Amino acid sequence: MRILFDKNVPVGVRSFLTNHDVYTFAEMQWPDQLQNGELLAMAEQAGFDVMVTSDQNILYQQNLAGRKIALVVLGSNIWPVVRQHSAAIAGGVNGATHRKA
Repeated sequence: MRILFDKNVPVGVRSFLTNHDVYTFAEMQWPDQLQNGELLAMAEQAGFDVMVTSDQNILYQQNLAGRKIALVVLGSNIWPVVRQHSAAIAGGVNGATHRKA
């Protein structure tokens, strides 16, 4: 799977997802001022299957109906907290599904 990390995801999460192609927002060199809706659209157009974010409000701020990309929302972006949940994060990504248009 192709996975995109939102700006707020600790890069160490990449080590939990070794069987996937993982790209960070910074690696994509997209403009910093992208809003969530624009970011989701660009990620879909770039062929990402899953976006990992710690923006817990994204589920309420965006209409996700009809989106082709799956979201995995972390409960925190603080690395000492996140690293304790490696199995749950990997399981969430591995179980994430997206819809093909």
